Amino acid sequence: MAERRVNVGWAEGLHARPASIFVRAATAAGVPVTIAKAGGNPVNAASMLAVLGLGAQGGEEIVLSSEAEGADIALDRLAKLVAEGLEELPETV
Repeated sequence: MAERRVNVGWAEGLHARPASIFVRAATAAGVPVTIAKAGGNPVNAASMLAVLGLGAQGGEEIVLSSEAEGADIALDRLAKLVAEGLEELPETV
């Protein structure tokens, strides 16, 4: 299982617009990805309600993971998106 631990870079956390950006990126990643607060239960990263339900705050650590083959590249890109609070998924890592 591939995993990335990263701190949320959006000051407002994974709420509203940042959550929407993240969910669109997770959906476009091409592999199933889960997201969890450190020590918490993982949820589907492509589900807006699940991501909002995490209540992840700015600066808080989250865990991105996937069991899919080739997930490393997708997780690197998603981790960069979250850590840097970007407005869209980066083309490359």
